[in-house]
Order: sequence, then C-alpha cells, then structure tokens
Amino acid sequence: MTDRMDFHLATCSCGQVRLRLDGPPIVASTCHCDSCKAAGRALEQLPGVRPILDKTEGTAFVLFRKDRVSSEAGADLLADYRLTPESKTGRIVATCCNTAMFLDFPPGHWVSVYRGRLPERERGLDRRRGWFVPRLVLTWIGMGFRTPAIAFAKGETRVLAG
Repeated sequence: MTDRMDFHLATCSCGQVRLRLDGPPIVASTCHCDSCKAAGRALEQLPGVRPILDKTEGTAFVLFRKDRVSSEAGADLLADYRLTPESKTGRIVATCCNTAMFLDFPPGHWVSVYRGRLPERERGLDRRRGWFVPRLVLTWIGMGFRTPAIAFAKGETRVLAG
C-alpha cells in the first residue's frame, strides 16, 4: 500500500459488502484490550467466521479517517454488534457471511478496519506503525476536530453472547 493510492477497498468474505477507504491509513495496530479480546472470541462463534484474534489474542486493525469511509455496496447487510446494550463501541459485521468489517467508537474520529478485510497486498503497513497517539491527534486536527458519524452503518444492533 502506498500513499499515492487514492483509495482502498475493504470487502467481506463473500464480496457483497464493499467499503471505500479514501486516502492513506492513519496507522496500523493490534489491540489487546479486554473488550477486543471478548468481542473477538464472541464474533468467532458466529457461523462461517474466519479467525479474528491472532496467536496472542490481539485484533489487527488499520485505522482510517471516519469522514473518508463510505459504502460502495451492501450497507443494508451491516449489523452493529455490542458487548452489552450499554457499550459505546460497535463491531460492524456483514451479515451475509458474518465477516467483521470494522470497529466504530462513535466519540472517535477514526474507523478501525479489521486488517483481514483489506487485500493481502495492502496489509503490510509497517511504516505506519508507531506514534499511535500523535498520528490520531494530527489526523483530528486535520479534520477540524470533528467526529463525524458513519451514516451507512445504521443497521440492526445485536448484543454479543459472551
């Protein structure tokens, strides 16, 4: 993946859901928080799901500006999975094939796309690792301190069984 690419496509396993990600990613990271571990374990119980957690129970993400994410196809197939009804963080899943697409934390200005949703050639983002917080802050400044909502991810909300 190069900075010269105008956009990237994130797709579900069966190809019915396609997200357009404009511009370069903010950073690539792997999350090991309790919430991501619990959600990963629960989502992996859905029928036909490919592994979400790595060997260390981490979840690999690539972060993009929220205002640069749009749906090219299948928005009506997205469902919002939460750990509890009160959870702010939603794991957005393509219901056609139970593919975890991205994590949405509404107060945040970024979208955490599950790294496995990007084409294999675009997953190696080593030069974008590190400086996690400074990159998020600089991106937020570039967005005029806005935290836009993701308009197309308004599908059904479901609670994950832990």
